[in-house]
Amino acid sequence: MDQWDSGFFPPDREPDRQYYFINKLMQRNAAFEENNKRRSRFFIQTFGCQMNERDSEKMAGVLIKSGYEGCESEEEADVILYNTCTVRDNADQRVFGRLGVLKGLKEKKPELLICLSGCMMQESSVIEKIKKSYPFVDLIFGTHNIYKLAELLYERLESGSRIIDIWEKEKEIVEELPAKRKYPFKSGVNIMFGCNNFCSYCIVPYVRGRERSREPKDIIKEIEALVSDGVKEVMLLGQNVNSYGTGLTDKVTFPELLRETEKIEGLQRIRFMSSHPKDLSDELIEVMASSEKICSHLHLALQSGSSRVLRDMNRHYTKEDYLLIVKKLRERIPDIAITTDIIVGFPTETAEDVEDTVSVIKEAGFDGAFTFIYSKRTGTPAAAMDQKMSEEEIHKCFDRVLKTVQETAKKRISLLVGRTMPVLIESVNEKDPSMLTGRIPQNTVVHLKGDSSLIGEIVNVRLDRAEGFYYIGTRVN
Repeated sequence: MDQWDSGFFPPDREPDRQYYFINKLMQRNAAFEENNKRRSRFFIQTFGCQMNERDSEKMAGVLIKSGYEGCESEEEADVILYNTCTVRDNADQRVFGRLGVLKGLKEKKPELLICLSGCMMQESSVIEKIKKSYPFVDLIFGTHNIYKLAELLYERLESGSRIIDIWEKEKEIVEELPAKRKYPFKSGVNIMFGCNNFCSYCIVPYVRGRERSREPKDIIKEIEALVSDGVKEVMLLGQNVNSYGTGLTDKVTFPELLRETEKIEGLQRIRFMSSHPKDLSDELIEVMASSEKICSHLHLALQSGSSRVLRDMNRHYTKEDYLLIVKKLRERIPDIAITTDIIVGFPTETAEDVEDTVSVIKEAGFDGAFTFIYSKRTGTPAAAMDQKMSEEEIHKCFDRVLKTVQETAKKRISLLVGRTMPVLIESVNEKDPSMLTGRIPQNTVVHLKGDSSLIGEIVNVRLDRAEGFYYIGTRVN
């Protein structure tokens, strides 16, 4: 008898309960393989941020442990799972568009299971729309109970009825389940969940819940296990890693967690995101400056260069505050790459405010930016604000911001040309199989000649020239 199949009833304690249902799914899938002469297949598509990417790795790990195998397309799959994002409206529309395609696939293959999870599922209006317009969806669950995938999938298979399991509030953190990493040599590690910031435009606190930090000993234990399994680089993940420590009995700050992480033998690179400017401390800058493992890259969301708009966004800093942080970072870590997020077209923003943003971009000298046109999110304070600029003005301003970012990024990337930098080789180049693709500590992509035996290795590369947002380099001994 399997260690998890201890009786007729599942354990109450997690993660034992989930391993019980993993075992039940294994039994079902063994019977499926015997009858169909193949294993049952799953397909996962991820929408959204690194947090969602990590959630998908966890769900893939659970499915593989349950006896499924991954496949490359929806057409091959017996289980299709979309892990959704709802930060912007276009993410919602992409999911609804894909569901329209899946309807025909489900008609051809009625036994196909279609599952939806993630942030979009935490919105009641979305659930009502799915109930009404997409009755062929079999399983729906949200952000707080992703760890219950095996249990929910087994319940759906046993009952034959649609399962909708959405939790309005966060509960316990359950992390001790298998995960299937996209890369064997690097991995994301959740250090906290949720967000307490309530930026006026953002839906994340409503769909991810309040901040909860994992115990530092559990984080270190997970990273140690990853390193023993070949991981060289970890990315510490949270909606706002700078406020790590929320909810812990024994307060531990994010800089203190970084110091403990750096002590792990065999770990070669540490990254983290995302960082909120209002909580970025001088202590963090000093830890980064003195570290041999923390990468020289910081993603620090600006959102707007207008202090008035930042106030309306509920960001809790001014443009002067932001530029002071950038000044400190550049002084202590001269080679640091700073990337950012910028929203154009926030309801109270004017063309003059956008000029402030352009000014900050030039002064900060960003190495790159994710630039977005404001997307109205129902239920957020900004959704009730009147729009000041026309669509035409917004698009003109967006183009101006984008052009300015491209100009500053080009200048920044040129500064390292001719230098020899350590590059973590990640893959064979998609366009040229004779080339490899990797990243320097600043997170900039590098393409170089080489063979696949170098994937997962950190090699020294001379950066010969900059091409847009990436380098062409040559390996040196």
